[in-house]
Amino acid sequence: MQGLTAPAAASPATALLRRRTAGTQQVQHALPGRALRWRRERSHHGFIVEALQSEAPEAVAHKPVVGKTQHKGEPTRHIDEMIGTVRASLRSMGGGDISFSPYDTAWVALVKKLDGGEGPQFPSCIDWIANNQLPDGSWGDDAFFLVQDRLINTLACVIALKTWNVHSDRCNKGLSFVHENIKRLPEDDENWMLAGFETIFPTLLEMAKDVGLDMPCDDPALQDIYAKRDLKLAKIPKDVLHSVPTALLLSLEGMPGLDWDRLFKLQSPDGSFLSSAAPTAYALMQTGNKKCLEYLTDIVHKFNGGAPFVYPVELYERIWVVDRLERLGLASYFRAEIDSYLDYAYRHWSDEGIGFTWDCMVRDIDDTVMGFRLLRQHGYHVSTGALKHFETKDGEFVVYPGQSNQSVSAMYNLYRAADQAAFPGDDGVVRRAKAYSYAFLQERRASGDLNDKWIISSGLPSEVAYGLDFPWKANLPRVETRMYLEQYGGSDNVWIGKVLHRMHLFNNELFLKLAKADFSNFQRQCRLEWQGLKRWCEKNNLEMYGVTPQSAMRAYFLAAANIFEPDRAAERLGWARTAVIAQAISSCFLSSNAYATDSMLEGLIGELTSDGHNLARRGGKYSTTENGLLNALHELIDLSAPGKDASDNLREAWKTWLMELTANGGHESCGGNTALLLVRTVEICSGRHSAANQNLKPSEYSQLEKLTSSICSKLGSRSLSQVNQNGTTMENAENLEQQVDQEMQELAQCVFKSRDAISRVTKQTFLHVTRSYCYVAHSSPETIDSHISKVIFEDVV
Repeated sequence: MQGLTAPAAASPATALLRRRTAGTQQVQHALPGRALRWRRERSHHGFIVEALQSEAPEAVAHKPVVGKTQHKGEPTRHIDEMIGTVRASLRSMGGGDISFSPYDTAWVALVKKLDGGEGPQFPSCIDWIANNQLPDGSWGDDAFFLVQDRLINTLACVIALKTWNVHSDRCNKGLSFVHENIKRLPEDDENWMLAGFETIFPTLLEMAKDVGLDMPCDDPALQDIYAKRDLKLAKIPKDVLHSVPTALLLSLEGMPGLDWDRLFKLQSPDGSFLSSAAPTAYALMQTGNKKCLEYLTDIVHKFNGGAPFVYPVELYERIWVVDRLERLGLASYFRAEIDSYLDYAYRHWSDEGIGFTWDCMVRDIDDTVMGFRLLRQHGYHVSTGALKHFETKDGEFVVYPGQSNQSVSAMYNLYRAADQAAFPGDDGVVRRAKAYSYAFLQERRASGDLNDKWIISSGLPSEVAYGLDFPWKANLPRVETRMYLEQYGGSDNVWIGKVLHRMHLFNNELFLKLAKADFSNFQRQCRLEWQGLKRWCEKNNLEMYGVTPQSAMRAYFLAAANIFEPDRAAERLGWARTAVIAQAISSCFLSSNAYATDSMLEGLIGELTSDGHNLARRGGKYSTTENGLLNALHELIDLSAPGKDASDNLREAWKTWLMELTANGGHESCGGNTALLLVRTVEICSGRHSAANQNLKPSEYSQLEKLTSSICSKLGSRSLSQVNQNGTTMENAENLEQQVDQEMQELAQCVFKSRDAISRVTKQTFLHVTRSYCYVAHSSPETIDSHISKVIFEDVV
């Protein structure tokens, strides 16, 4: 398998690395005595890994880096402090950390005293409005200028101030802003139109006229808004509006001719209408409903006079926090918090889907598919039935019924769910969801139209492109994190609802700062480990068997890109060294010159059957080349494995692999056996091997081995068959791809269905190794080289 047991063909960027002599075969078939010389290659400045020659002292570079972190002092203390701060915020979550909405605050401020007196029921809302006007006279998001957002917030606040005849200076300044900017409405991206704007803004204009404000209602920029309002109102079936919970409840204040007796049957248990302050305030103004009053009183108290546009949002927030922590590579620091969040999501899971809060009457596909994917991947049983509620008769998938336009981010989350959390036997809705979302995203990507209706994020186009280019089976965790560090917008991301708003807990600079610091630590540790691995290869003359710096680097990269936690260095290096030795042995077998093959095989078998003492007894019998290979294997078995039992297990694993290799004539068609060798090595080096045997049923372990071996063998066969490009081979390749996809679903189900901590980590090892094979088969050599550079050697800034 390319990159695991045999070095890949060089890309143009790294071709200068290979110092060929006349008659030398391709590197994977290099003969002893004809291979590259590592030390001479240090003069080639183009080789990515040579950039760090001066970074690690030779005295420590060869030692495995083990422990929580190798960079003690200030960097570690700083990371620990950030982890503590994040953990405290995660454990103190209430109803959700969402920004204020001046628009909703203004609606609450408009409520008159319910006891019959003069003045507002919530005077603190007037104070909040007065204290939060922006320097240009507007209200709204202060860091991102969207004309609709500034106008709807500003006009609502101006109406509230004018209604109570307070703060006339602020009112006039806001009114001037509206007059000066209403003509700019066409500047906004059509994808970023606020939810309900076409009905709410014309309503505000009428309300402004009613309180004596001069409004430019005939401005040409408004004509398109009026047309959209008329079209939307004409399409709304009144019976549906009054009898079925829909997203229209969010904009009741913009709807004429409402029957409140019927509508109150759709009131949420907390007294609100769809957990939103503005429609609830409107309902209170129209009816005096006590439950509406209780909800608004609670909101105003919680937010000190302000109001968000929806609250609570605790279910939405919990799910998105888990997603962000995992993609930023921080999940291992917050296992307890993640488990708690997912337990909460599962308690409120419904086969009809979920919404942004536990009792949300309108489910949406975005929260549903995010929850579906994360719950399945963490061992919870959830069925595919929820997805059917968002599939139309025309075969489309919608965020909610009656939507006016499609969402890029929601369809991307749908694609991720269908790609990453599909199990054998799932209803066809999962396959249809994947096909629909993939086609939609590819079409929008091709047209360069990836602005979304729910989020304003500069990284979204790159995020979607990466997700489409690297399906889950071929997506390595550390590669995804390195890319996401550039895609995650932190506090710059703005969410779109009825107003622009911020979700502070999962879009913030602390998450990003912590993730970058953690990844930088990972890179420093990788560079030290790589130096040690390279010196180990040099010491044992493994270049004599075609082990080049590039192939050794690739072996280490595949290990580190999957197993990246600071305290798992032994597992990374065990994987990398095993891949390197397996490559060296395979290369010798594949050599057209049978130089020392029989003698080498005898020595290897002797070493594996002598409990590690054969090399010492026979040190003078083998050539330097053979001794180097035997010494490397000896070090791996007796020095890497923790204890005699572990050494014996590892020695037995190598014997099994070697016998299989011999039976196959040294061909890498037995790639599945090498994959199993990597799994066993990782588990033995981790010390989990005996525990895994106790926690995993024999049938479970056997199934994991069977699937891993089958998938990796098929991928190896496909790589070999690509040499022949006739029609039959292409058809066979497509069949193999389908078989691999099916078996990957089976493997994912085997891995995810367990929530036992020990067995889950062991099962993840099978998944890591298998996905590394998928990644290599999926990626060009140039792509792999670029990922090596980005993940290990390019500093995170």
